[in-house]
Amino acid sequence: MYELVIADVKEALFEYSGERVNVYASADIGGGCINHASKLETNIGTFFLKWNARCSEDMFLREAESLSELAKASSGIMKIPKVFCAKKVDQTPGFLVMEYLKTEYATEGSEEKLGQGLAEIHRYKSDTFGFISNNYCGATLQKNNHHSCWPEFFRENRLRYQLQLIQKSRSLSITDIKVFEKLLDRISVLIPDNSVPVLIHGDLWSGNYMFTTQGPALIDPAVYYADREMEFSIITMFGGFTSRFFSAYNEVNPLSSDWRSRNDLYQLYHILNHYLLFGGGYLQQALAVAKRFI
Repeated sequence: MYELVIADVKEALFEYSGERVNVYASADIGGGCINHASKLETNIGTFFLKWNARCSEDMFLREAESLSELAKASSGIMKIPKVFCAKKVDQTPGFLVMEYLKTEYATEGSEEKLGQGLAEIHRYKSDTFGFISNNYCGATLQKNNHHSCWPEFFRENRLRYQLQLIQKSRSLSITDIKVFEKLLDRISVLIPDNSVPVLIHGDLWSGNYMFTTQGPALIDPAVYYADREMEFSIITMFGGFTSRFFSAYNEVNPLSSDWRSRNDLYQLYHILNHYLLFGGGYLQQALAVAKRFI
């Protein structure tokens, strides 16, 4: 299977560069829970390769799209890996070939640059909430059709759609459904309707940023235009972001003083997604959040 991937990658890189590509070395890179990853050393440079034969057919195309959008928004403080080529899953595996970034331990100022870089990305605006395509948060499809109203987008495209996916693959009792329906009915009074659509990473937990020799970098995005408070729901869910990060962010692009009052509600989207993907106690966690807001 891997030989087929490498053959397709060489052809795609030839189309990109105009040069015949020879792969001198290939090394597996761990850390991913969905896709295979490798470091490729070639005659035209060193690349990072992700590939999979058992994922949604357009997953890598959508990730490439997300990275390109982040690159538009980044001023250079935040490093966004360059995309060279991407392929959908068909008779052979899909893949994404990106710039290889050399990692390093956090140095003095790394956390601050991460905060500053994200704050600048959150200044990149759109006229509507959503994105040009549906994409994926982990392995879960995100519904990104455009809305002019943030509460409507969050209610319909994030919570209601996630609940519909759960009902198709896992069980929800009538009692559970009633709890979530009550919450959906209250969304318009729980979150502001004057939000500004800005670009967010969409899945920014500690495993989706890295410190590199070129500065802090974002990887594995699931971008869309949202109220930027949505970004902090996943940032605060598992930890891994220091007080220096938050201070630097707020120096560049201050958050509302009451943003934490809505954070658990925005987190509900990711909790439901974890229940969809992994099952277990995430449902009870989701219900507990919902009940606090109804």
